[in-house]
Amino acid sequence: MLAKSNIGEWITPEGLLQLEGWARDGLTDEQIAHNIGIVPSTLYEWKKKQSEISEALKKGKSVVDREIENALFKRAKGFTATETQYKVVPLDDELIDVRRRDYENKWKLKHPGASKQEIQDAAIKGVKTTRRIKLGLVEKDIPPDTTAAIFWLKNRKPEEWRDKHETELSGGLNVHNPYANLTDAELKKIAHEQK
Repeated sequence: MLAKSNIGEWITPEGLLQLEGWARDGLTDEQIAHNIGIVPSTLYEWKKKQSEISEALKKGKSVVDREIENALFKRAKGFTATETQYKVVPLDDELIDVRRRDYENKWKLKHPGASKQEIQDAAIKGVKTTRRIKLGLVEKDIPPDTTAAIFWLKNRKPEEWRDKHETELSGGLNVHNPYANLTDAELKKIAHEQK
């Protein structure tokens, strides 16, 4: 897409939809400015001048934010996932030989100057010798993720879950320090006597 640097072209329905899409894709304002063909400071000015631009970017980002919130919530709680299981089985030797001969013929046409050994090596590398067989669907329990749960709680309930708790003391604190008025020499003498 060619970059547009005229603000008028970006406040059209198509331009706003493009901006919203870039924001939804997770691009930063700096990356969006680059895509438009302007410097980030110009985009910030456009956002101030044209609320439509600011709203389109917010709308796109809110969709992504909601998806991430939902994924974080799902990981914090744990969930059941459906997984397709496969088994890899070897192909029949005769089938491999037929496929390699076919591959050699096609490769020979594309590389007319290749030696017989180069053609055989290409066929060996180019033809698969196994195939995957679908066994079925299996449900797996994904346990809750402790880190996701802690992150969620610290941000949703910071008063209860933050690491640093502040305790307020009321009243006075009377501490009697018997060494408070002693000189350095007196303190050294006491320390030496207690050894």
